[in-house]
This record gives sequence, C-alpha cells and structure tokens, in this order.
Amino acid sequence: MRHGVLLLGWLISLPTWGSNDGVTTDRDRPLIHALEALGVQYRYGGRSPESGFDCSGLITHVFERAWGVLLPAGTAALSKVGMAVKRKELEPGDLVFYNTRNRPFSHVGIYLGEGRFLHAPRRGAVVRVESLETAYWRARFNGARRLDPPTF
Repeated sequence: MRHGVLLLGWLISLPTWGSNDGVTTDRDRPLIHALEALGVQYRYGGRSPESGFDCSGLITHVFERAWGVLLPAGTAALSKVGMAVKRKELEPGDLVFYNTRNRPFSHVGIYLGEGRFLHAPRRGAVVRVESLETAYWRARFNGARRLDPPTF
C-alpha cells in the first residue's frame, strides 16, 4: 500500500507529460513503469520486481514493459543506444548516466523531470528518486541518451 501512495504522490507532483487531454502517450509509458518500481529492493544482476533490480536491469525492464523492446544488458551498452542529449535539454524518459565506480557510464537512471531521476542505487537500498542537483550526482554525471518509441 505504501508504494501505491508513493506512486500516486509522484504522479501528481511530476510535470504533465504528453498531451493535455489526459491520454498516455508512448513517451510516457516508460515513466509509468519506472514509477511502479519505486521501493523494489536492489539486487546485483536483478532484472525483475520479484528478484530486485540493479540499475541497468531496472532500465531494461522498464523499456521492455513500456515499449516491448529488448535493450542491451549493462550500463556501457545502454550508453550507446538512442541519441545523445545535453544535460540542459533533458526530457522525462531520458536515460541519465553516471561515473560511480571510477568508470564512465557505470550507473544509469531514468530522468523524471524537474531535476529528478529514478534509479536502483546500490546493495541494501531500494529503487528511489533523487535530485540531479545533489553534489554527489552532479559531480558524477556522464551524459544522457534519448530513446524514441518504436514505430510499427
């Protein structure tokens, strides 16, 4: 129940995505699936809500559920998909990358808007939302990528 309340709170507080008619767009779907993962336990190599998530497992799960696409495993491979985006041009749904292990692109999250991103941070923690502007994340920002919804 607590996660449902958190999800509802975040949905209300986040910027309006897509059109103003209340219809969910293809670009919104990853955000909805990402927010559903709030509170899921971190697990290295984890790729599902049942087993837990690591950072890249969370991203691959979200986009598989949202768009039915299989993204490559691992942060280094994810850092090559889509199109590069400058920090000042971030839009909700963009992937944000960090150097957290003295290695470029060693961590990934999904940008939610208003300077916040969602990620699976580390062992002993849960999927959560943080600010891009905290000193820790600001110093480690490596870049961002934008994925476009598939066209069938």
